[in-house]
Amino acid sequence: MAAIPKTHRRVVLVRRPPGEPAESDFRVEEVPVPEPRHGEVLVKVLYLSLDPYQRGRMREAASYAPAVGLNEVMTGGTVGEVVASHNSRFKVGDIVEDRLGWQEFALGGGPTLRVIDPSIAPISTANGVLGMPGMTAYFGLLEVGQPKPGETIVVSAASGAVGQVVGQIGKIMGCRVVGIAGGGKKCAFVAGELGFDACLDYKAEKDLDAALSAACPHGIDVYFDNVGGDISDAVLRNINTFGRVALCGSISQYNAATPPMGPRLMGTFVGKRVTARGFIVTDFAERYAPARRQMGEWIRSGRLKYREDIVEGIDKAPRAFIGMLRGENFGKMLVKLA
Repeated sequence: MAAIPKTHRRVVLVRRPPGEPAESDFRVEEVPVPEPRHGEVLVKVLYLSLDPYQRGRMREAASYAPAVGLNEVMTGGTVGEVVASHNSRFKVGDIVEDRLGWQEFALGGGPTLRVIDPSIAPISTANGVLGMPGMTAYFGLLEVGQPKPGETIVVSAASGAVGQVVGQIGKIMGCRVVGIAGGGKKCAFVAGELGFDACLDYKAEKDLDAALSAACPHGIDVYFDNVGGDISDAVLRNINTFGRVALCGSISQYNAATPPMGPRLMGTFVGKRVTARGFIVTDFAERYAPARRQMGEWIRSGRLKYREDIVEGIDKAPRAFIGMLRGENFGKMLVKLA
């Protein structure tokens, strides 16, 4: 094993953007590598996860999780290797996952740090299909959406880290699945590689309502909402009586200083007796282990596929994050550090 360096790089937040983030809102700085104390381990970060929720952490507004402080390391999921340990639960060489932030080395050892098995799947998947995004898709669809065989599911941001898994689980459950994504290449991947029944390119469709009606001739029973805004309005106008909506995210609104007002559809919810439920993946944390086992079995059998979009170098993280919020990524967005 290579010697531990004296310094490493990290990305800190230096400004709270009022709208779309800029690279100048972050600073890449070089600092000493921390020394682990009793109960701690030093982790060399190998992969850093970029996810839409991180935009919310840049705000000071009250939320379900604390904001990142100015001049503090940006939050983010990581996969790394233990290079020094003062914790009996972990040994040098273990590959571990936790939310250790945008940095090349980090201290861990708390209850959320877990060892992952590299023989099950590539270690990057611990930040993707077998990590937080995969768990979000699994529980959001099965527990919140509650699909039944023969029903129609629509998922927005269908080529993203969560959406691509939602649709494939929907197919495994015996449902018709229609994705919505931005661009012909993404839609071809969703409908071809992932096996969705159809995928609508919201950038090309002149009338998304009509396109949804044609793609979902029996209406929409379950909507997995990753985007909010006009796309979700179109889906909800096509939802069936007793439909269910899993409210996962609203990436189309994350950079808006003042969220735009859309059609007021609550009357539709009343008349059609629609159930809409917001959720956070950690609501289901005690059940992650069996869910990961099931997801692992689906991956090994070829029933569950995934795509990753990887850039290299921690200095690329701010630009890649901004691009992800714009929808420029194609699959789960990761930064490879080593």
